[in-house]
Amino acid sequence: MTSKNTICLWYDSDAVEAATFYARTFPDSAVGAVHHAPGDYPDGKQGDVLLVEFTVIGIPCIGLNGGPHFKHSEAFSFQIATDDQAETDRLWNAIVGNGGQESECGWCKDRWGLSWQITPRVLIDALTNPDRAAAKRAFDAMMTMRKIDVATIEAALRR
Repeated sequence: MTSKNTICLWYDSDAVEAATFYARTFPDSAVGAVHHAPGDYPDGKQGDVLLVEFTVIGIPCIGLNGGPHFKHSEAFSFQIATDDQAETDRLWNAIVGNGGQESECGWCKDRWGLSWQITPRVLIDALTNPDRAAAKRAFDAMMTMRKIDVATIEAALRR
């Protein structure tokens, strides 16, 4: 990787599988170089896949197969801005349908425990609307959702 700033994501042992899923699911995403361990390490052997270079929507990442010692948390997430309900549904369903789980307010986790915010642009615009009453209505509507429903957010803005 040539980027000065790269996100390093820790996986037990399946960074290649995760990177491949991200590359298949998100536009402008790809799996790059796969690096094997030059020697034994606490949770692996020489020759095991240690690092995987990949991008997620153009963001450079490295997947580290470091073993089960550290887990992902909601303190880090990828926020993916979607253009419409169809894109929101496709990405949400891909993550949740591949062993992930739903959470609240547009958040979900993939099968590796990494958090994603699948956020329609209409929601971002609604929450930052200068009409604070409209923003509050959209916010209140969002608070009842798991996957964001664009039509419901738009209706909340019009009330």
